[in-house]
Amino acid sequence: MTADGLARARRKMTEAGVAATAVDVFARFYGLLESGETGVIAESDVEPLTDVPHLDALTVDDDAALEALAATAVIKLNGGLGTSMGMDRAKSLLRVRGDRTFLDVIAQQVLAARAATGARLPLLLMNSFRTQEDTLAALAGYDELRVDGLPLDFLQNREPKLLVDDLTPVEWPADPSLEWCPPGHGDLYTALHASGALQALLDAGFRYATVSNSDNLGAVPDARIAGWFAASGAPFAAEVARRTPADRKGGHLVRRAADGRIVLRETAQTLPEDADAAADIARHPYFNTNNLWLDLHALAAELDRTGGVLELPLIRNEKTVDPTDSSSPTVVQIESAMGAAIEVFDGAAVLEVDRSRFLPVKTTNDLLVLRSDVYAVDDAHRLVAQVDAPLVTLDSGHYKTIDAFEARLPHTPSLRAASSLTVEGDWTFGRDVVVEGQARLADQGAPAAVPDGARVVADGIA
Repeated sequence: MTADGLARARRKMTEAGVAATAVDVFARFYGLLESGETGVIAESDVEPLTDVPHLDALTVDDDAALEALAATAVIKLNGGLGTSMGMDRAKSLLRVRGDRTFLDVIAQQVLAARAATGARLPLLLMNSFRTQEDTLAALAGYDELRVDGLPLDFLQNREPKLLVDDLTPVEWPADPSLEWCPPGHGDLYTALHASGALQALLDAGFRYATVSNSDNLGAVPDARIAGWFAASGAPFAAEVARRTPADRKGGHLVRRAADGRIVLRETAQTLPEDADAAADIARHPYFNTNNLWLDLHALAAELDRTGGVLELPLIRNEKTVDPTDSSSPTVVQIESAMGAAIEVFDGAAVLEVDRSRFLPVKTTNDLLVLRSDVYAVDDAHRLVAQVDAPLVTLDSGHYKTIDAFEARLPHTPSLRAASSLTVEGDWTFGRDVVVEGQARLADQGAPAAVPDGARVVADGIA
């Protein structure tokens, strides 16, 4: 370690205009990192989370639900660039239903909920420096989204990547932008506080916020959940869903044995020897949907108490400074998860919801299903599954990036009769293709085409 690593990082952040509170948050995490903290949560230190109430079993007074929703703001995390799909702009600008993007659908969901309930429901996006301009331009046609006194967005912070050997800020003249990384979505709280957005919401009379990712169109504003959350008196709540074999990896909620608090354990916080136990969906049945509910009064009080530095657990993430170059220097990225705030607040609650509130798009496999006739869109612009969603596995060598995907799938096939679709090799789909049963296209060793009107079945094209 070098004695001036933190000082150099502080100076770099300050010179780049990073908010002072965000620098303080980084300094806290840096101290944890320097002391050897890894953020790991051992299986021996936790117990399974059980007895979680289900939304379908709740009885919520209609008037109380509408009153709670009237005091609720909608916050969407919109800093992602979709780099895993080869994008260099906001992932929420992807076309997802016809010509409509994620942002279009989100805006229409919020406006429909306003019309149905009379709630003001302001929409605030947490953008990054790289998503802000394109996002605000895309929403320019939705003037009615704005609520007086409130911003349409606020900016997440950024921090320097640190060399793994001495924790000094990395220098990468070939592309200086790669010297920086986002602090993880745990930065939500710092960004709300430092940007003034939290105070603006409080000044405008809002008590609650519902928070979710912009690539999850299942997380629509819900008056029943708002009513439940308000009646609970909880300062913080997380929506969880039952894990399936597809959810063996990823963040899940457990109870800390030492004090009984509910905590979020991400994959990066799991010891290798605990991997099997963490992936045991019978032992740990609930995963974190990243749909959260915040009592803004409680959040403001906690941030005031800590000087804006919410005491979230550290996530230590090692990568190469250039993610596309495995020979570039290894760096540490200091991260935190917004769902981890569940352990910060006394009386935090959890609620089990149906998977219809969890429709994330992380890969082009997910995107194909969401674009298809598996889903219909109702009058409230909610995506409603018509059948159980099939498991789609597209050849990553030919469909991983959005450009490659759209070149080969210019027309979305019908998936309503499919239980699965596996595509091996380089296939381009024609119009009006129907996929049925456990369908599979085998690698032909050269580019191949699915003809217009064809059926894709277990042994190929019928």
